[in-house]
Amino acid sequence: MASTAAPRTLSRAVRRKRWPQPQSHTSARHIATAPAVEYHEPEPVFPENSPAIPPASQRRQNLRNAQPFSDFLTDTFNRQHDYLRISLTERCNLRCLYCMPEEGIQLSPKKELLTTAEIYYLSALFVNQGVNKIRLTGGEPTVRKDIIPLMQQIGSLRRNGLKEIALTTNGISLHRKLDDMVEAGLTGVNISLDTLDPHQFVLLTRRQGFDAVMKSINRVQEMNKLGAGIKLKINCVAMRGLNDHQILPFIEMTRDQDVEVRFIEYMPFGGNKWSEKKMLPYTEMLDLIRTKYPDIAQLKGGKNDTSKTWQVPGHKGRVGFITSMTHNFCGTCNRLRITSDGNLKVCLHGNAEVSLRDMLRKDHDNEPMDEAAFEALRQIELDRRKQDGFRFDGEEGWISKERELLDIIGAAVKRKKAKHAGMGQLENMQNRPMILIGG
Repeated sequence: MASTAAPRTLSRAVRRKRWPQPQSHTSARHIATAPAVEYHEPEPVFPENSPAIPPASQRRQNLRNAQPFSDFLTDTFNRQHDYLRISLTERCNLRCLYCMPEEGIQLSPKKELLTTAEIYYLSALFVNQGVNKIRLTGGEPTVRKDIIPLMQQIGSLRRNGLKEIALTTNGISLHRKLDDMVEAGLTGVNISLDTLDPHQFVLLTRRQGFDAVMKSINRVQEMNKLGAGIKLKINCVAMRGLNDHQILPFIEMTRDQDVEVRFIEYMPFGGNKWSEKKMLPYTEMLDLIRTKYPDIAQLKGGKNDTSKTWQVPGHKGRVGFITSMTHNFCGTCNRLRITSDGNLKVCLHGNAEVSLRDMLRKDHDNEPMDEAAFEALRQIELDRRKQDGFRFDGEEGWISKERELLDIIGAAVKRKKAKHAGMGQLENMQNRPMILIGG
């Protein structure tokens, strides 16, 4: 259920003394509507200048008036989707074996990718329907030039009920942008790293960059010591015969570091030459870990956790296992995905997609929407509202377009299956390369 929460901020002393203030960027913009989780002819969702944060009394009143979770984001198995993952780009500065086909990918023309204004609009629409966590992915999201102002805009949605803004990154350039991201509202970082061996790093990613990744990990930990409060996780795709010998070194990493290392079962995607022989099951990984850490114990997890979390007694950090292939967690799935070209995917392992981009641009000659285009539509809507006796019923306008967009989203969510196909079927299904999905 969406709620109005006070913005997450760092203390002034921490911001002023501990790390530099961010440089000036495009001002954050936000939805002017009150949080709404059912469609009752809301105000048009348009970016505009942020008003003052509602007083505490108003926030309490909003909580009292909160409605049931949005039907648009609830599927036929009563799963409520309050977690949205948005891919910001198809581009990446690495070429990881399991993610990018060896021959590379055909990048979409820039015109086909979502603009910053469109990403923000969709973020606001989903937050107003009850999404409280947004994760930015790619490709590699940090290569997007406007990622900081985009995060600032998304961060403004905290007053509409957004609680978490997370990032999945390879960490190559994160350390250069992390301070500004924290100021924009970043709450969590997942860094992809499949080996602690600098030489093997080059083999697995087909690029240099190990030192830069470690610098980013260290920078997150430094900032956390100063009060940043960033949830840090390291994602390692475990592959038999390639990096399974790195599992124990990663466990040792959790001894003194407040980090969760998560081992991900190797999954089939377009072009990654998946083989069941390379897939290392969760149970085998756990057996390997127990040869050195026999007292490792499982921790209690949350309802929608994708990871089974364990900890070695006495270790500061934790260990997670994402078991998509052998022990799926479909029954509690609360995630939706938007690809960088604007398609909604309700399941990572499903090939069904629906275009939100085309709906957004339908009355804009199918051209990309920038802030000026949204502002023009907003002004048209406001002018129409000023007409005496204006009624929305049956009238054409942005509100009816917004309802149509929500209907498309709702229909896609309702078609979501109880669970994705099994291992033997997944390898034969058509699906995008991982880099074009966004994880």
